[in-house]
Amino acid sequence: MLLLLLCACLLPAEARAGTAPPLMLAGQWRDGTDPAPYWISEKLDGVRARWDGKALWTRAGNRISAPPGFTRGWPQQPLDGELWIARGRFDEVSAIIRTTPARPQEWHAIRFMAFDLPAHPGTFSQRLAALQVLVRATDRPGLALIPQQRMPNTAHLQRLLQSVVAADGEGLMLHHQNNRYLPGRSEGLLKLKPWQDAEAWVVGHLPGKGKYSGMLGALLVQRSDGARFRIGSGLKDAQRANPPGIGTLVTYRYNGYTATGLPRFARFLRVRDEAPPPERGR
Repeated sequence: MLLLLLCACLLPAEARAGTAPPLMLAGQWRDGTDPAPYWISEKLDGVRARWDGKALWTRAGNRISAPPGFTRGWPQQPLDGELWIARGRFDEVSAIIRTTPARPQEWHAIRFMAFDLPAHPGTFSQRLAALQVLVRATDRPGLALIPQQRMPNTAHLQRLLQSVVAADGEGLMLHHQNNRYLPGRSEGLLKLKPWQDAEAWVVGHLPGKGKYSGMLGALLVQRSDGARFRIGSGLKDAQRANPPGIGTLVTYRYNGYTATGLPRFARFLRVRDEAPPPERGR
């Protein structure tokens, strides 16, 4: 039987190997927004990464130990993208990129799915055109382009969202055609999902009952504002047998808030490898 473990101490800060890259971050899609001026792509469940022309970096500024052959021949221009294998394989990607030294045979399955050119001064439409030419000219197996498309109206957009989610995708990203690349939260880059998600720290393990007797029943987690709540659904049996440790940052999804301000229908999604850096203003 698992014991109830509570951690009242301060959670440790994330150690970083470098300065967090100046990434543009997405806002939330709002109903009533016209999708016609936006380029639309699938929101991949990969690991956000920045290529600076010489090395790959995580969102929080940790260098990714990719094997030299993976990035050989890549362009000198900075690239924004996601390290990705396929839908539903985030845990596998995360484990591979955290392994040092890197195992080249495991990296064969990963692609860096590029979606932006951070140093290009133009609009997103101009950056996308330049990125398409650049990726085609590079012609390396580890470098690919996230497909982008246009939707004429909200009905078409919602049908696309439903088809992506039905195929185990997370949702959509919408990038306004005239948006410039600026670090921080951008109103010209939006994410659209059928639920909301957020992060919280694991502060306790609550024992299971019935078929989960002797295993984890729920995670006790704490948000950055100090509020605590349980996450009992979305966990696989392997995670219940070997739950995320105290102090681990996890991502959960939810549907709005209760009257007390806690997330409604909180459901475990994944362990987050590192805390995001403080957001910069635009």
